[in-house]
Amino acid sequence: MAASRDRPDASPIPLEKRPDAPPTSRLGRLAKLGALAPRAIPLATEAMKRAVGMKRTEDEEAQARAKVLSSAKKTAEAMLKTLGEMKGLPLKLGQMASYIDGLAPPGYEEKFQQVLKRLQAKAPPLSRDAAIKVVTEELGDHPSKIYEHWEADPFAAASIGQVHRAFSRSGDAVAVKVQYPGIDKAIENDLKSLSLLETMIAPVGRRYQSKETLEEIKAVFLSELDYTREAETAELFRRIHIDEAGDKDIVIPRVHHSLTTRRVLTCEMIDGMDYATFAETATKDERDAAGQTIWRFMFRALYAHGVLYADPHPGNYRFLGGGKVAFLDFGCAKFLPADIVTRMKRYVIAAQDADWEEFDRACVEVLGYDPTDPDGWPLYTSYTKLVLKPLIENTEFEFSHEFAREAVAYLVRNGKKIILRPDEKLPSLPKPIHMPVDHTFVNRLQWGLFSVLAGLNSKANWRSITEPWIRGPVTEHPRI
Repeated sequence: MAASRDRPDASPIPLEKRPDAPPTSRLGRLAKLGALAPRAIPLATEAMKRAVGMKRTEDEEAQARAKVLSSAKKTAEAMLKTLGEMKGLPLKLGQMASYIDGLAPPGYEEKFQQVLKRLQAKAPPLSRDAAIKVVTEELGDHPSKIYEHWEADPFAAASIGQVHRAFSRSGDAVAVKVQYPGIDKAIENDLKSLSLLETMIAPVGRRYQSKETLEEIKAVFLSELDYTREAETAELFRRIHIDEAGDKDIVIPRVHHSLTTRRVLTCEMIDGMDYATFAETATKDERDAAGQTIWRFMFRALYAHGVLYADPHPGNYRFLGGGKVAFLDFGCAKFLPADIVTRMKRYVIAAQDADWEEFDRACVEVLGYDPTDPDGWPLYTSYTKLVLKPLIENTEFEFSHEFAREAVAYLVRNGKKIILRPDEKLPSLPKPIHMPVDHTFVNRLQWGLFSVLAGLNSKANWRSITEPWIRGPVTEHPRI
């Protein structure tokens, strides 16, 4: 359920070399990431120079670019191997870099994404025995006894689990997501490492709500470890989009609750076309229609019900023809109170109405921007208008990689003017803003969704689709 339905690529890892679990100790995981440093640091340094606009002659620029391009693919390959073996949060970060335009080092996005996109659904699987052990512990017997048919090798593997094809005793084709042994401990240790980093930068970081943001990240990612919660979330999205709205283009797999536990999730098998193939082969009309379906799926739930789908990466979709799209993973979801959603709508409505005085007030009262900050205020308000553009313009808007990349690059490019002042030798810290921590995963959705729609070059009047939910009430469902 959590990844695309492709078979693994032609060079599967030999069974005898597959590990039974990802590394789980905190020091072991830090050591693996540390081993990437010799490759990653030079590239990161060069990318930072490009991001902040370091002045160089044409010859110097050409030499630097040639040098880094020659090692970019090797660095990405090293990241692919290390992050794929580690699973957990490092793999999630690799998946994000694989598709969100603007996250890979500036100037080298294509080389990185070309390699890292293999992490979206085909991370290295664990041994056959590892999955069998988890299923036996959770469901009480060997999977061959629980299911009518069980495929020992997974067809997809992701950050916290891998997915096997099977048939239920009643003859239904099902996808069985099995959690990696020890991944809960691995993620907890990753989060402890982040907590240690947050403590180290606390004198500065606390000004920027680092502790509160980290707690938000912890809560959402730890909740992904409970597949029973994911099953309930899938049912909630089904009620919102199918039972209540009757949206025939949104497909959500049915969960087999009797075969689902905290570490095993069994749901209806959904076949169809993966994102990359669809983006390459579908007609423009089909891509536009599919993009609109994805948009409705995201924003009907968010603006009308306060349910945020926080993991929009391409491995979570299957395309079933025309505008019909199946959504496959519901582990990363955030439930927002109605008052928070109502406040979020406030600055969107003001922008749609071109009521810029109200927009400014909402930026202060909702987003925590400081109008007395001569540098930050114009940067953050103009950035907010930029990312709201598809929701503001009452006309057709086509998503592009350039627009998606600008949604990230705009802050970097203009933020450097605050951090690196020409009249000061040392970097300056920008004045903090006090955005609600609930917006942490809204930003992830925003960047991820823009990049997904850019890959489809989807065009629509996005405002007309969304406006009824933005101006309508928020109906909360029972929180999971």
